[in-house]
Amino acid sequence: MGDRMVVVSVLQFACSDDVSANVDKAERLVRAAHKKGANIILIQELFEGYYFCQAQREDFFKRAKPYKGHPTVLRMQNLAKELAVVIPVSFFEEANNAHYNSIAIIDADGTDLGLYRKSHIPDGPGYQEKFYFNPGDTGFKVFQTKFAKIGVAICWDQWFPEAARAMVLQGAEILFYPTAIGSEPQDEGLDSCEHWKRVMQGHAGANVVPLLASNRIGKEVIETEHGKTEITFYGNSFIAGPTGEIVAQANAKDEAILVAEFNLDKIKSKRHSWGVFRDRRPDLYKVLLTLDGSTG
Repeated sequence: MGDRMVVVSVLQFACSDDVSANVDKAERLVRAAHKKGANIILIQELFEGYYFCQAQREDFFKRAKPYKGHPTVLRMQNLAKELAVVIPVSFFEEANNAHYNSIAIIDADGTDLGLYRKSHIPDGPGYQEKFYFNPGDTGFKVFQTKFAKIGVAICWDQWFPEAARAMVLQGAEILFYPTAIGSEPQDEGLDSCEHWKRVMQGHAGANVVPLLASNRIGKEVIETEHGKTEITFYGNSFIAGPTGEIVAQANAKDEAILVAEFNLDKIKSKRHSWGVFRDRRPDLYKVLLTLDGSTG
């Protein structure tokens, strides 16, 4: 048995609504993670600015840019090449008249390995993403990076076991979920944080792979025609191991750089011997292709 070791890192920080300041902060933290030995570094969802989906505002479409030549993606390509690290880069994509919540996967030599577009688009108070984003059309993908074959999905995708399973079936050795989640404007008493963590810990354990979730922190206030709306993002970014155990976790308030090391060959051996992929019955799962559970 070999010993393919990889060091992964999750970043967590508060965003202002100044793109250059946020990208500067992301770069500073990526450099700090690299100094801690990180090979693959996850930045949170839509880190260029505030989580603008709190409100439906026409002017916020101006935040979108085309994938090709995207300035933040290009900057992170240069950084990834300089440091020899892998960086998934989340951004608001404009594609002619379509818009996507997208992520570009940058390999350790600065190569852009391709794009994933968020598949599951939420729509509720404070998280009004259907106003801005078309449902992603890429399907669930894996990316062969220098250090590991990785699966990357985005925020609301993390609540769906089908997405995690689809990526691991395609060979993903580690799952990555950049996120923006916090308080619920319609219900101050609702705190989804522990639920959020447990669901993803389940994906890690059920698929026998490590999993990383990167969330933002801080209170963000957005002006709307109906007055102000605000969300306090609850951080709690974490790294889970292949049995779903929490290996590293940030708190709800502080900027953080989490780092963990995994032996991918050892985990692969465990995944294969545990039997959950040997004993699958895809012929019995056709009900998953329905919305209403009908089998007729």
